[in-house]
Amino acid sequence: MRIVKVIEVIATSDKGFTEATHNAVEQASKTVKNITSVEVKEMHARVENQKIVSYTVHAKISFEVND
Repeated sequence: MRIVKVIEVIATSDKGFTEATHNAVEQASKTVKNITSVEVKEMHARVENQKIVSYTVHAKISFEVND
């Protein structure tokens, strides 16, 4: 039997959405093992003075649970 759990995380970057997604997985992997996938649910950017200053992703991270 295979069991997969899912957690939701929010991660940011000042470089882009791709890096924010990498940051989500990197930080989650410090406490969660066997990560199998990441699904970006939402993306947001913060704007100051007509320029994007930070990128945020809301992501679901899936991981297998060992018996």
